[in-house]
Amino acid sequence: MMKRDECFRVLARHVAEDVVVATYSSAFDWIAVRKHPLNYLSVGAMGLASSHGLGLALGRPDRRIIVLDGDGSLLMNLGTLVTIAEAKPRNLFHFICENGNYEANGGHPIPMQGRLSFVGLARSAGIRQCYEFSELVDFERQIGAVLLQEGPVFVDLKVERGSVAQQDFAYIHSAAVRTEFQAALRKA
Repeated sequence: MMKRDECFRVLARHVAEDVVVATYSSAFDWIAVRKHPLNYLSVGAMGLASSHGLGLALGRPDRRIIVLDGDGSLLMNLGTLVTIAEAKPRNLFHFICENGNYEANGGHPIPMQGRLSFVGLARSAGIRQCYEFSELVDFERQIGAVLLQEGPVFVDLKVERGSVAQQDFAYIHSAAVRTEFQAALRKA
């Protein structure tokens, strides 16, 4: 099992001017690792990070779009996997942080915890490029090659909470964050 923040530190080394759509606990961990104007913080819309990422990928095919989703969030919007597979955005990389619970809502266990294959769901939906990582050394060794593939790409990260990131709700919900993102996306 990997620590989520450690995974994000590895991923951040491969992210340049990519748009990163992060949701809930993943958003807090991501901005602690890489605060950037092209971070799209999908907080307050549980289950919609993958849909937001798909819209950005279709609207900006010139940019790599990386979605940092939660397993509980994805379960709330499984239909997005089929839509992503049908749309085939070449620039979409959907990472799910599988920790077996609805972390943002009190840590309640997700249905079928430990018996559900998110990679199996993504493949069944029609996404061909699917990966699963539970060891940081393997993730670190392979992530560069994964990010060079043509999307859509689905990656299941088997994680547990690492060091607790500051949860600055005022920051992630601020108009300034949205304005900064819009300006950075227009400029890019």
